[in-house]
Amino acid sequence: MKMKHHLLGWVMATLSSIAVGAEQEDKDQVIEEVIVVAHPLSAEGLAQPTAVLDGDELERKKSYNIGATLAQEPGIHIASFGTATSRPVIHGLSGPRVRIMEDRIDTLDVSVTSADHAISIEPFIAERIEVLKGSSTLLYGSGAIGGVVDVHTGRIPHELPDKPISGGIQTLFNDNNDGNTTSGKLNGKIGDFAWHLDGTWKDGNDYEIPGFAESSAQRLSEEEEPEEEVEARDNLAGSDYDFESTSGGASFIGDWGFIGLAVSQIDADYGIPGGHGHEEGEEEGNPFIELEQTRFDFELGIREPFGNFSSLNVRLGMNDYEHQEIEPNGEIASDFSNEAWELRTELTYNSENWDGVLGLQHNDREFSVTGEEAFVPPVDSTDTGIFWVAERSFESFDLETGLRLGKVEHQPMIGSNKDFTTSSASLGFVIPWDNGWRIGLAGDVSSRAPVGEELYSNGAHLATNTFEIGDPNLDNEVALNMAVTLGYTKGPWDSAITIYYTQFRDLIFQQATGEQMAELPVFEYRQEDATFVGLDAEVARTIYEVDGRAVAVRALFDFVSAELDISGNDNVPRLPPMKAGVGVTAVLNSFNLNFDYLYVGEQDDVTTSEFRTDSYNDVQVSLGWKMPIGRASIEWVLAGKNLLDDEQRHHSSFIKDFAPAPGRTIEAGLRLIF
Repeated sequence: MKMKHHLLGWVMATLSSIAVGAEQEDKDQVIEEVIVVAHPLSAEGLAQPTAVLDGDELERKKSYNIGATLAQEPGIHIASFGTATSRPVIHGLSGPRVRIMEDRIDTLDVSVTSADHAISIEPFIAERIEVLKGSSTLLYGSGAIGGVVDVHTGRIPHELPDKPISGGIQTLFNDNNDGNTTSGKLNGKIGDFAWHLDGTWKDGNDYEIPGFAESSAQRLSEEEEPEEEVEARDNLAGSDYDFESTSGGASFIGDWGFIGLAVSQIDADYGIPGGHGHEEGEEEGNPFIELEQTRFDFELGIREPFGNFSSLNVRLGMNDYEHQEIEPNGEIASDFSNEAWELRTELTYNSENWDGVLGLQHNDREFSVTGEEAFVPPVDSTDTGIFWVAERSFESFDLETGLRLGKVEHQPMIGSNKDFTTSSASLGFVIPWDNGWRIGLAGDVSSRAPVGEELYSNGAHLATNTFEIGDPNLDNEVALNMAVTLGYTKGPWDSAITIYYTQFRDLIFQQATGEQMAELPVFEYRQEDATFVGLDAEVARTIYEVDGRAVAVRALFDFVSAELDISGNDNVPRLPPMKAGVGVTAVLNSFNLNFDYLYVGEQDDVTTSEFRTDSYNDVQVSLGWKMPIGRASIEWVLAGKNLLDDEQRHHSSFIKDFAPAPGRTIEAGLRLIF
């Protein structure tokens, strides 16, 4: 706790220095506008904390998966399962509480079902990633009680591009796992038609780690363990992967708006790392997943459709997803299938006093898992909601408000049907001050319906080495969320600090019972009240800028504390520790250099079924050199990650005691942009 208090004091002192430096800035500087497309009413700023990655910053931070791409943002951590898959953790919340979207439509995969299931979005094709930190249930349903990650792909063009054809291709080599990544995209137009193509191909072997696969606490806890397991080190078995993603889309665009279609395909094979035991006579090795997904997307946008409505937007996504979990001997242990679709309709209106959006959202999911390791029965689920969000500008502040009413239904093959009514209401204020200061006040009450896995699980889940038991009597999870964001944007400064508080009624979580079934520890889904309190902050300043040369510095900090309202051990499982970091970005004409240092603290506020996690350091350096070639350019890229070769274990991960993050990694490659 001393470290947390010390760093919190450092952040507050740094923010105070902004006020001093602000007096020296030109009072005529204009605040830069950043529009968050994931929220339809964000042009004037949001009361809710947000994060946006695009441009050069996004290209530099793109990584194996979406979680790793966002891991250095304040308030966001990573629940990793090797390099093939991970989920973002926002303000201490993850899983079904954080909704991952592709162009404002759910991924429609089964990544929420289990931590070892990959998110079916390839970060290397992202044009922009937006994060709404905190409850976003008004716009995106009960699955967004903790936040939203929206990946924009540009697969359905909204406007005609400037050039008849443009695009880019990049290739990267990773020395840690002998990995290769090649991705490319093309955009063009023919008359009133705009089109888009993209593809990503990547593969890698088991990655290198700095020491043992098992943590020291895990090794000490094992009284007797086969020698080959104890000595597993230097490489993480089961961390290999082979992904292929392709997509094409086109739109007809006119003065009235646009209409477009896109189709995408993913084929992937990847290992499942972790502490998988083997019975006598079984073939050694790690299981792996073979994944296939075909997705169709439709979007219609109409300007000024009728009356006072300024726009109509209709989005439809349809998905055919399946994957097989295969044992090392080639036998199929389980077969997952998910046929899902989501429809989203938004009407934006502008009246004399209010700007707002009326919307309808419907999600339909037919989920099935079969095989000897199926731990949850097939479930058909629907989620329907209507919503209204609006904003109004007053002389000294902007007001944001909204309501949502939803209905969630689950129909399992085994067990009783369940239905839930969800509701949300919010109120927020954005108060601008003189000299670039602003304050955002956000509050809402939101509810989340249990997902099928929380209700109906009953079986061995070998990926997480647990025997999971759901509770069909679970009720809605209700959260009272409050956040205060203090921001300063002026001249070379761009900074924000957010303090948030969430009071849960009937938080759903997994609790170890101390019993065993099928030689696995039993974890039951339960509900208790809980309280989350946290802070995240980022301070950035450009300290030099002239004639194509610039130097900027950045500092960040976050932590979250959470307690269950129970006697005895009241810690929330897999709560991320605090982190703090600094960074420097330098642009010298055609050269750019980035240095980032991140300290992730220890986590000793653990449940009885967890081991504490040690702190670690992460040093990353990247160098780029752009060379113009006519109207195109080539950028040579060299990057180093975890340069100290520190043992890094993500406390939010189910398998953090069996699978550390990669050790020292050098990446080299080039990008061609034309």
